[in-house]
Amino acid sequence: MWTVVYIAANRNQAERIRELLFKEDILANIRPAGISTIGGDGLYEVMVLESEADEAHMAICQFAVK
Repeated sequence: MWTVVYIAANRNQAERIRELLFKEDILANIRPAGISTIGGDGLYEVMVLESEADEAHMAICQFAVK
């Protein structure tokens, strides 16, 4: 089951978080959250497998501190 671990402000930010998680060997997907604006921007959910949610949170937090 997929679990949302982060809500990104736009697609670019969601892609960066997804790439960070891939580098940590965590499978991640993104999808629009709600209605996106013209040009495809808007909120995006970053999702990982439920079994990897804790590891994903730690990776995201470490990235934010750097």
